[in-house]
Amino acid sequence: MEINNSISEQFRDNDAYMNILSRVSVRRYVDKPVSPEQVSAILHAAMSAPSGVNRQPWEFIVVDDPELLRQLADKLPYAKMTAHAPVAIIVCGNKDRFLDGADNVLWEQDLSAASENILLSAHAIGLGGVWTCIYPHEERMAPVRTILNLPDNLIPFNLIPVGYPERENAPMDKWHPERVHQNRLTSPSQE
Repeated sequence: MEINNSISEQFRDNDAYMNILSRVSVRRYVDKPVSPEQVSAILHAAMSAPSGVNRQPWEFIVVDDPELLRQLADKLPYAKMTAHAPVAIIVCGNKDRFLDGADNVLWEQDLSAASENILLSAHAIGLGGVWTCIYPHEERMAPVRTILNLPDNLIPFNLIPVGYPERENAPMDKWHPERVHQNRLTSPSQE
């Protein structure tokens, strides 16, 4: 089987597939509220993500208070756009639902899957967002814990501002066929 570099028409007609390819990071928003129904739809998608042993170690803090959005923007170096977003979703890991032993680090993968679902579902319903990193940086986690009054069992993982995009952004083509390997990795000397 040879991997094809182009997208066949059969996949171009698939809305879910094209939603993935057309998603972009949105950092500028128009002054228009995001409805509770839209937030609920996004969170339903987030909670549909896979998780190890179905532990679902996530908690979501939805922030729409302009003062709290401004405080978060002031304290997080890569989340300045949060001050101008109508809503932000802070994805947190709940330590009480982490796996035991060596697998207790798998929560990061679970929350990553939920976060991607947030971004894809927001895009699917005409909104945009951007993943901003909090964890594992203590200098970012500490102010989020304070501002949002998080208990010790919640780890703030990321913050995703969400809103209506100020402008349409063309997606980047991130396809790199040289990063695809068939069956096993071969070194240049083996070719």
